[in-house]
Amino acid sequence: MPVRRAPTHILMTADALGGVWQYSLELAEGLGRRGLAVTLALMGPAPSDAALAQAEAVSGARIRPTGLPLDWTAGRLEEVTGAALSLARLTREVGADLVHLHSPALALAAFEVPVVAVCHSCVATWWAALGNGPLPADLAWRADLAARGCRAADRLLAPTRAFAEATRAAYGLDRPPAVVRNGRRLADLHSEAEPAAHAFTAGRLWDRAKNAAALDRLAARLDVPFYAAGPAEGPNGERFTADHLRGLGRLDAARMERELTQRPVFISLARYEPFGLAVLEAAGAGCALVLSDIPSFSELWEGAALFVAPDDDAAAADAARGLIADPERRASLAEAARTRAARYGTDAMADGVLAVFRDLLGEPRIRALDGAAA
Repeated sequence: MPVRRAPTHILMTADALGGVWQYSLELAEGLGRRGLAVTLALMGPAPSDAALAQAEAVSGARIRPTGLPLDWTAGRLEEVTGAALSLARLTREVGADLVHLHSPALALAAFEVPVVAVCHSCVATWWAALGNGPLPADLAWRADLAARGCRAADRLLAPTRAFAEATRAAYGLDRPPAVVRNGRRLADLHSEAEPAAHAFTAGRLWDRAKNAAALDRLAARLDVPFYAAGPAEGPNGERFTADHLRGLGRLDAARMERELTQRPVFISLARYEPFGLAVLEAAGAGCALVLSDIPSFSELWEGAALFVAPDDDAAAADAARGLIADPERRASLAEAARTRAARYGTDAMADGVLAVFRDLLGEPRIRALDGAAA
């Protein structure tokens, strides 16, 4: 009788304050279906116990809230390096075969197993897109940690070619991170009702990268409602106050799905977006897209969205009005967006990440559960 071997065990870090949370849950679920075991080390503020239980049920991962500080909200360098050391201890405690980090800065510890770090976003590329002059002191030490972490990790991943190249340039890397697109499951299109006659956006409204001020100006130009989902206040006191956008606050997954399956015109005028999971979710739900003409969006959605300059709220308003007034064109663009979104699914993401794991661990060490595909 063959000896049953434990599945390959991945320790994956996550941040519940933004899109990384959904990315981590879907990736954990995809890896689980491929026979791997995942422990999710949740850093920063944790959702409610009920939300965590639901996340465990959906992802199949064991979730460990750690209370460790996030690299982008920590007040001192020592908090981040201390968090990295704690993660190295947790890796040994759970017997992980590989560590999958959501931030390269966390790679600065003596991990005894291979380390994959995903470049979801970072202060250096954020500042390059939004700032002026040299990095402020409070961002400079974070960028230095990220640069060191990029060199310490065994593999780096990025969700788009555009962001991979921006990361390479920001940190003087010899080569850009490998590209593995983020993925989401497509929503079931179960409504036969006409698409909603309003506009919708989602994201961290307090983050200057999301360009909520331009969205607010756009809302003033529309004669239909423009709803905005997401927090208006950030963890460090940043705040956005809307005059015309109709804020819905932070929505859970079920409420977000209800909003998107109405198929409003989805608008993002982000000035910096390494990928844009909210856009992918909207496209998968059958929304027509109006997006800012930035490299990552163009790479992902060329031919499946209308593009305008990030601060041209007048052009964005014209595009939204035109789609609402022309159901046939709107339906065609929505279908193109949904077809494109199907390329960026959970399976494609999990397969891409698993290929990196195999390269690091070697085929014999990717041990599958009985009956699962390795």
